[in-house]
Amino acid sequence: MLQSNFAQTDRPRATLSSMEAMPSGDQNGIGPLLHFARGFIRRQYGIVILATVLSLAIGIVFLRVMPPTYTAHVQIQLGIPKPQFVQQQSLVAEPSLDLREFETQLQILRSAPIANTVINRLNLSTDLEHGSPSPLGSLIRHVRGWFGGAPGSAQEPVADATLIAFLDRLSVARVNASNVVELTFNWNRPDRAAEIANAIADAYIADQLNAKAAANRTATQWLQQRLRELGDQAETAERAVNAYKSENNIVSTGGKPIDEQQVVELNGRLVSARAQTAEVLARLNRYESILKENPAVSQSIGTLDTAGSDVLASTIITNLRQQYLELARRESDYSAKFGRDHRSVVNLRAQMLELRASIFDEVRRLTETSRSDYEVAKQRQQELEKQLAGAVSSSRTTNSAEVTLRELETRAKGYRNLYETFLQRYMASAQQESFRTSEARVIFPASPPQSKSKPKTPIVLALALFGGVGLGVGLGFLREAMDRVFRTPDQIESALGLPCLSIVPLLQAATLRKLKPIGRPPSDPEIRRTVSTASPMHWAFVHMPLSRFAESIRSIKLGIDLNPTQISNRIIGITSSLPHEGKSTIAASLAQLIGQSGKSVIVIDCDLRNPSLSAALAPDATVGLLEVISGGNSIEAAVWNEPKTNLAFLPAVTNRRVLHSSEILATEQMRKLFDLLRSTYDYVIVDLPPLSPVVDVRATSTLVDSFVLVVEWGKTKIDVVQHALHTAPNIYESLIGVVLNKTDIKSMIRYDAYRSDYYSDDHYIHYNLSDSS
Repeated sequence: MLQSNFAQTDRPRATLSSMEAMPSGDQNGIGPLLHFARGFIRRQYGIVILATVLSLAIGIVFLRVMPPTYTAHVQIQLGIPKPQFVQQQSLVAEPSLDLREFETQLQILRSAPIANTVINRLNLSTDLEHGSPSPLGSLIRHVRGWFGGAPGSAQEPVADATLIAFLDRLSVARVNASNVVELTFNWNRPDRAAEIANAIADAYIADQLNAKAAANRTATQWLQQRLRELGDQAETAERAVNAYKSENNIVSTGGKPIDEQQVVELNGRLVSARAQTAEVLARLNRYESILKENPAVSQSIGTLDTAGSDVLASTIITNLRQQYLELARRESDYSAKFGRDHRSVVNLRAQMLELRASIFDEVRRLTETSRSDYEVAKQRQQELEKQLAGAVSSSRTTNSAEVTLRELETRAKGYRNLYETFLQRYMASAQQESFRTSEARVIFPASPPQSKSKPKTPIVLALALFGGVGLGVGLGFLREAMDRVFRTPDQIESALGLPCLSIVPLLQAATLRKLKPIGRPPSDPEIRRTVSTASPMHWAFVHMPLSRFAESIRSIKLGIDLNPTQISNRIIGITSSLPHEGKSTIAASLAQLIGQSGKSVIVIDCDLRNPSLSAALAPDATVGLLEVISGGNSIEAAVWNEPKTNLAFLPAVTNRRVLHSSEILATEQMRKLFDLLRSTYDYVIVDLPPLSPVVDVRATSTLVDSFVLVVEWGKTKIDVVQHALHTAPNIYESLIGVVLNKTDIKSMIRYDAYRSDYYSDDHYIHYNLSDSS
């Protein structure tokens, strides 16, 4: 921040700070985090412990005050399939148990009718009205009251309040992706909780049965009314069919009209007659084909073998043929034995000719018979054809009436079938009412719980413990964020861009009380201007030369001497951002150190509005800085000395309020005085006023070679110092460094974890250094 404001400063600042800001090694590893955590715990362990103890105490009080709650569990299976015969006879459609239907059943379980049934059955109204409601229920009722609802029972009906209290204790949820619902109910008694949970399950199953029974009754009543209507409609339609038949003289047997039956019958007889005629004609044709052969010439009866079964079926022809074949066999044997011209052979041939002639005579007779049969069959066929034509002609005259009749019969049949169907459904419904089944059943009834469900003692204590630790850590971080004060050299170097010259420990009041003045000033008026040593704080360096305090003052002088930008005779200004940060003590101690080292040194109190250093070192001074620059007195008459430390002191005597102190510090007389002092002394230590309240320090930028800024450990705000230096850029450019004053060394270990060993007393004791020596 300040580095950007004063970028024109080209001298290096805090060159070693980047080297020791982190320990050697990886700066992004776990080491810095562990160091920060350790330091944070050291700094904020008190508030963390306090918050944890308070949180545990609240948790214990909560466990003692909060009444126990016992939770009973009931598991109900939904969607139990019904027997097949029940499903077939059911009038009400069975819904499929999909996700929407499942959620519907969950809402029914939490519905007001189920709750009212259980409340009335178990007489829970009194317990719910006077029992302690659940915290969640109370919160819900209060929120409802904010938005217009009644927050309490004074404006809310008792029944509604009881129902809300009951539903607050009830919870219904699906068990994973199954068809099982888990119902839980909270009560302050385990046996009562189990009883209420089982009652809710029983009430739900009874409600399901009653709902299905009511639906079946409604369907049965509708069926009865519909059956009466269908019966009347079927009877009316059947009467219309009979009336139409009478009007159109339509007679039927077996469900068909007479004309239609006659046509069908004649058509069948005609087909049979035609088949018979064709058969007789075929037989006649075969006989005629046999006779067409020349029987007188042919000496063989081989054609009879191919004549067909009708010829061979004749008994006469079969006998004659067998005789013929026997004679033919004998003729063949005799011809081979006696020769073809033998008389016996000739006689056999004559007999064969006679038999052949007899066979063909029989064939002629059969031909004449078949021809007569053909004529009879043909006449019969023609007669049937005439009869069929007459029946068809008669049936055509009744076609239009039959169409209307069929329409009437179809309507009457439809009404009759619908009536029979509804009658069957009605009978099935009547039977099903006596077989009541439910699609839900309790698979795991509730039993009295053995332990309370809430509040859970381990969980409450664990939450209280971790909550207290978390709250303490959060408050600790809040304190860290709000702690915008200087506590470590790293904060000085990062926030101000200046090196920390020294860490000056806090001078304890008990230690200061043990210190005694070095001596009293002489009573001789000529040498009375001896610096007073009555203030132990301002002379702590002299009293404790082997202390941490003295060593820190040496570190300041070393920083001043090693500043390469200044001349040998130096004018050093000691200032701070706010009053009471210890700049005057630092200025006096630094001068004492320089004086004891053999150098000539003078301390000038330039805090003209509040000369606190003059009040401590020269309380009786009547002549001072203002009198010297005004020309009224010489510098020798105004300077006070301390012979043991070789310290000279120019006080500031103000008998009245100085209104224009900055103009006085910027005068030519003041410049001449400082030039005189530079030539007279090796070091000129100027105790300046603070930066923030007044602007006097800015007026001394041309008089002072370099400045040292004093900040108080744990008190001086970082923002205040940054603002003070921002408004005084000329002072910032001349600053050698910063002194961290009034430091609590023991507490520094908690804030500067990287240099914890640096603040250990062991190293100082090794060199005979302590805070009290």
